[in-house]
Amino acid sequence: MSNNYSKEHKDYIRNVKTRERRILYAQIFLLAFLLISWEVSARLGWVDTFITSSPSAIWGLFTDYVANGNLFYHIGISLAETIAGFVIGTIAGVIIATWLWWSNFLARVLDPYIVILNSLPKTALAPIFIILFGSGYKGIIITAISVSIVVTIMNMHISFKSVDEDKLKLLETFGASKVQILLNLIIPSSIPDLISTLKVNIGLSWVGVIVGEFLVSKAGLGYLIVYGMQVFRLDLVMMNVAALGFISALMYKIIAAFENKFTKWQK
Repeated sequence: MSNNYSKEHKDYIRNVKTRERRILYAQIFLLAFLLISWEVSARLGWVDTFITSSPSAIWGLFTDYVANGNLFYHIGISLAETIAGFVIGTIAGVIIATWLWWSNFLARVLDPYIVILNSLPKTALAPIFIILFGSGYKGIIITAISVSIVVTIMNMHISFKSVDEDKLKLLETFGASKVQILLNLIIPSSIPDLISTLKVNIGLSWVGVIVGEFLVSKAGLGYLIVYGMQVFRLDLVMMNVAALGFISALMYKIIAAFENKFTKWQK
């Protein structure tokens, strides 16, 4: 198959792959440089390890937490809360966006309230949700839902309204019902925007969960971060931040892989 490509095209592909490898190597080098500089500064006493800790101390703490299973316990709790908030917030947001598309009257009535909810800092609403729904897992999950649902509603409603008018008029000309238009045109056309919204919601759901855990949780990554700050253990804080970043990136990659498969399927 590759023999069908021209020399210029092969050179272009080779240059793209070379550039991507260079970017990856540069990213790895930058990370290694920062970690080594941090470790050397800690060992030579250039920084106060009581405040900044060091990569070796963080790694040692990580191995201890993995060995006794505590890290997986706290990750499991935060991950379950995040997935629940992510799934419920996304589904509820899509359903509400569909209602708004279905009824222009309802959309115009609720539009200012949705804008206000989106502008409010969700960290300010978290204590209210926790008081209303309890200080357990439910309050934390509701906080995660509140962060992602408004963004989902706004993004998907805009996507529904942005569907090609010519296609919409064509289906209406052929007598398609509103349900048929929704199922055969609106939703399929909005899948790329839905995938983009999923990517955003992953981070937003984690934000909601961590904020909730900061306030009331007795387990989870947010709880460990707060505990580490209270006892001035930056190694504990950084270990949980690193775990949080890795899991978030992994969830993002899963959505990105789904997006790539969907894009290839469309082609």
